[in-house]
Amino acid sequence: MASSTAESMSGQEPLRVPVYQEQLAVGIREVDTGRGVRIHKTVAAHPVTIDERLWRDEVEIRHVQVDRIVAPGEVPATRYEGDTLVVPVLEEVLVVERRLRIREELHIARIRHEERHVDTVTLKTEHVSVERFDEANAPRTE
Repeated sequence: MASSTAESMSGQEPLRVPVYQEQLAVGIREVDTGRGVRIHKTVAAHPVTIDERLWRDEVEIRHVQVDRIVAPGEVPATRYEGDTLVVPVLEEVLVVERRLRIREELHIARIRHEERHVDTVTLKTEHVSVERFDEANAPRTE
């Protein structure tokens, strides 16, 4: 209010200070530069030798005759004797009473053999070259 009183007393126009604000507009436009790109891709195959150790297990089964009568209530279980799995094979025989008799056992042993496996496989490799064109359509290779 004091400034308006001072203005009217001096008779001058009020002092005005302009205030500016900048604004930004962002957009995308497509521009044809006359340039192009040509890509060449080739595939090369080359043999590779595989030399690996493979393990193969074999099973050997022997029939061992036992011919022994089993006590009543005793049922023989499958068991290991070292690396050999022993499987009792039972049969009922008729006597005045029934009894279990071990007729035979299967002795199953694992035998491991090592053998060499050599094979040739083909692996493929891709190679790419890029060829660019400038405004004069002269190719330029990278």
